[in-house]
Amino acid sequence: MKAIQKGSLLKALAVSAVTMTASVGTVPMTAAQDVVYPAEMTTEDIAGEIFNRPDTLISGEGKDEVMDITSLLSSDGKFASGMYSAGKSRWVIDEPYGVDEFMYFLEGGVTLTSSDGSVTRIDAGEAVTIPKEWTGIWETDGYKKIWVIYSEDGSALE
Repeated sequence: MKAIQKGSLLKALAVSAVTMTASVGTVPMTAAQDVVYPAEMTTEDIAGEIFNRPDTLISGEGKDEVMDITSLLSSDGKFASGMYSAGKSRWVIDEPYGVDEFMYFLEGGVTLTSSDGSVTRIDAGEAVTIPKEWTGIWETDGYKKIWVIYSEDGSALE
């Protein structure tokens, strides 16, 4: 599970949307210069093809298989996005989550029971942002999500 630290997720999304290296003055841009490209997730990727990439992290097997891939890691190492797929699980999060994480659920869903007992249910087609200070219980029968994380010191993205 990925998590995010301090910062405004919306600000991070806006600032890191797409950065292109442009030519300065009359110096033309060459192929040898650093060019930054958008990190696209195609329809096929979202359907699950993204998990066929060689840099996909896979643990467990069968119904316990977890797949995680980072589609973008910012140049400063503080912002990332990607996809995650997991089977049935339950986690008690008794220490603060540690990061702010935006998640859009493509399949399945999650039930988040906050430490005060309030329950939030997120299903496929819905999104949630978990604040870094959140504690509670994370329960799911399985899901596939797109995630976006900001980590002020970058440690949550290592």
